[in-house]
Amino acid sequence: MTALWTMPLWLLPLLALLPLLLILKSKQVRRTNLPPGPPKRPIIGNLHQLGELPHRSLGQFSKEYGPIMLLQLGRIPNIVISSAELASEILKFHDLDCCNRPDLMGPRRLSYNNLDIAFGRHNNYWREMRKVCIQELFSVKRVQSYHSIREEELASMISSISKSTSSTPINLSEILFNLNDDVTCRVAFGKIYKGRDLFDNGKFGEAIAEADAMLSSFSGADYFPYVGWILDKFTGLHGRLENCFQKFDKFYQHLIDEHLNNERAEAEQEDIIDVLLKVGRDQTGAAPLTHDHIKGILMNIFLGGVDTSAVTIVWAMTELVKNPQVMKKVQDEIRSTVGKKENVIEAIIEQLKYLKMVVKETLRLHPPAPILLPRETMHHFTINGYDIYPKIRVQVNVYAIGRDPKYWMNPEEFMPERFMDNSIDHKGTHFEFLPFGAGRRSCPGIHMGISIIELTLANLLYAFDWGFPSGMKKEDINMDEEAGLTVHKKAPLYLVPIEENITSISN
Repeated sequence: MTALWTMPLWLLPLLALLPLLLILKSKQVRRTNLPPGPPKRPIIGNLHQLGELPHRSLGQFSKEYGPIMLLQLGRIPNIVISSAELASEILKFHDLDCCNRPDLMGPRRLSYNNLDIAFGRHNNYWREMRKVCIQELFSVKRVQSYHSIREEELASMISSISKSTSSTPINLSEILFNLNDDVTCRVAFGKIYKGRDLFDNGKFGEAIAEADAMLSSFSGADYFPYVGWILDKFTGLHGRLENCFQKFDKFYQHLIDEHLNNERAEAEQEDIIDVLLKVGRDQTGAAPLTHDHIKGILMNIFLGGVDTSAVTIVWAMTELVKNPQVMKKVQDEIRSTVGKKENVIEAIIEQLKYLKMVVKETLRLHPPAPILLPRETMHHFTINGYDIYPKIRVQVNVYAIGRDPKYWMNPEEFMPERFMDNSIDHKGTHFEFLPFGAGRRSCPGIHMGISIIELTLANLLYAFDWGFPSGMKKEDINMDEEAGLTVHKKAPLYLVPIEENITSISN
């Protein structure tokens, strides 16, 4: 008792309130209602359950735990959304509550997080950047202005294929990635850099391949803050990342200097660097566009644009050779519309309604980013009755939504006709179909990507019929996926191009 009375008198009210505070705290804990999810292990959480193809693993989990799940990936809580209704809640009604990007420090910052760091995840810089991208770089008018570049590079590709030895299979996957490299280089940089040694001891193509490999690598720093960098140091990932980043930084600075010093040949039109430098000169206010910002934008355009477009075209051709009736139907449409012209030009594409359905169906079955780039919540909110707290990563499994029988009849079948006579599009307003995301973090390069996909596919189908390598049938096509930031076809697509409209793909 003596000890009690010697305590400071101001502590007595706090001691009296302590039981009440504990009761209120326990009630608050009981009121917390987190989404369900699979059991987790100490330290690693649910990381071991992702598998080689996380979009498929998470799709299977959603059938057991529901369309909203909570997973602990290392030390990071993640909610995974696998239904159109909840995707609408997250990306539309709670867009402001979860439009941050997580502070990733591993390989994925090569592709997008470096740009968020440059512009700030929490201030006006990011909004200014998106405004620049939408209004200056990827507007419909700007994308259309590059039509001659796409048409020229496609004509060159078709000519090259025509010169290949008759009945010899070609690696269509490699050809399509090279095409998209060339188009993106000309649009963004003003010329093609293939084979030019601007990376000291490595060529441009090798640097791109290394960046792609980095994007699909596991980084301890992304899942174990403060300590994961030790794992990345031990595996050599940290050093590879910094080396890759420095090479690209030097490359982009070289490009900017060329444009500033007029050291390049006279260009036919403005490229993206021209546009960004002009925006930087004309910009006023608190958010100037610096050279570092321009480098970040270029990194996103190149690594995000080349891969996704090429992957989609490869999957489209794969599905078409597996479904010869669909191929014949789309070829008939293209050839009857184009007539006897040498190549398909972009002005004709709007008339090719069935081709557009084929592209949509490919994006439904094979979204290039099957799990949208992660967001991070900023505020507490509830969804479907569950509490969502700040600093939780949000991932939307568009692959699972695109194959859900609730929204799609016979969802595993390739049926472009499902898009006939309906208004479903890929612009982020139909949440059962989200290949480019929705809301503030949707892909700003939708028009650019769709333009090259549709035009390339139209030219390939117009110029050639397509046969299989000797002894191969459509049932033999390998449909396995290879996971990464984008999901590639694991085995390259080898086909035989046949001119003179001789159909050789049998039923």
